[in-house]
Amino acid sequence: MCCEHTLSAPRRQQQNRHSKTDLLQGTLDLSILRVVKLGPIHGYAIAQRIQEVSKDVLRVQQGSLYPALHRLEKRGWLKADWRETETGREAKFYSLTKQGLRQLEEETSEWERLSAAAALILRTTE
Repeated sequence: MCCEHTLSAPRRQQQNRHSKTDLLQGTLDLSILRVVKLGPIHGYAIAQRIQEVSKDVLRVQQGSLYPALHRLEKRGWLKADWRETETGREAKFYSLTKQGLRQLEEETSEWERLSAAAALILRTTE
């Protein structure tokens, strides 16, 4: 399956692996919804948090992040308002809506089902 969004591995890892870490379509959306669930957060901080939580394995490129944020907002899963950041500049802060929380729960359940199936395949010895 071709990926709609790409989270890429850091350059040093890319050189070793000769490719980007491509994730299944929708994984970026799931990651964003999960990070935003923790509370209002601006786009750059979302990307930083994903990178931090993944222990620097995943990096969200701006060219993927901001279109995804706009799409999630348009679908009613995120709401946004302008606030001042910790550095004093204005930025759009995203929050999860009730509809977004339901979507996060559905996507999390589906991800767990698919990753369990993949784990079974990886453990196959025959």
